[in-house]
Formats: sequence, structure tokens, C-alpha cells
Amino acid sequence: MATAEASPLSGVERILDDDAIVVSKTDPQGRIVYANDTFLEVAGYTEAELLGAPHSILRHPAMPRSVFAFLWQRLEQGREVYALVLNRSKNGDHYWVHAHVTPSLGRGGALRGYHSFRRKPPRSSVEEAERLYRDLLAIESRGITKAEQVRLGLEAMRGTFGDLDAAYDRWSWKAAP
Repeated sequence: MATAEASPLSGVERILDDDAIVVSKTDPQGRIVYANDTFLEVAGYTEAELLGAPHSILRHPAMPRSVFAFLWQRLEQGREVYALVLNRSKNGDHYWVHAHVTPSLGRGGALRGYHSFRRKPPRSSVEEAERLYRDLLAIESRGITKAEQVRLGLEAMRGTFGDLDAAYDRWSWKAAP
């Protein structure tokens, strides 16, 4: 793995084509084991830079920790996840995706990794996610530790959505292409 550092944020948004499908697969620890050409193009990394790298290489600092904590809780329960995610390209650009992430199971139900299929979300959903995530980041910033930031963010998400599982699903499904 020859992972390269991402550049500082550019403030430039990359918009996926309407028919673009971004696909990746990871091992159980979240290290990338497969990336399709569309993923390589939008992320701006070579295959050699991505294979073996943690999927978090794409994490944009404007993406709340609490949202990822919620998504990982769902995945660790063996459940699929739909989410609006803000990612960061290698050159510092950013792009939004509507992600569908599923656990990949082997014989006997053993976890083999994760499969993610991502599409372009509607602009109205991106605008709504920008507002929600900005609010969550402000709430998370009150925490001293990462764990406290996640706890505060999850409390805020429950305050917004109520039954977090069902309501978050309904909210994220509005973004389905």
C-alpha cells in the first residue's frame, strides 16, 4: 500500500454524474480491498494508493463523528446502512454520496468485510444534510474527548429523529437516487 496524504481542503465540490456508481469493498477492519474505476476517478487516488488503506482516508472533517458511530453500530449488528456522506478527494475537493453499505458474510455467517454502493444524491437532500451535519458538528465540538463528541452527537441525532433507526432510515431514503 502506497497511501498518499490528501491535500488541504479546496472548497471545490465534485458532482457525480447521474448514472455514476461508486463501489468499494473492505475487509472487516475497514481497509479497502476493491475500488471500481468510478471510485478511483472521483476520489482522485490510484488503486495502489487505496488498496489496503482505511476507508476513512476519504473522511471529510465536516462529517460528524456521531453519524459514523451510528453507521458502524448498525453494521456491527449485521444490518445494512443507507446514509448521506460527505467525502474528501485526494486533491482536497469534496463530494456527496448516497451510500448503501452492507456487511459481506461468508460461510457460516462469518463477517468477510463490507460492500458499499454509492450514487449521486438529490441536491435538496445534500442541502438538508449540510444543515444537519453543521448542527451536529457544533454540538460535537462541546465534547472534550472523541467519545464525548460522539455521545453528544448521538443524543442530538436522537433529539432530531426520535427513534433513530427508523427515522434515520426514512430521512436517508429521501436521498435515494
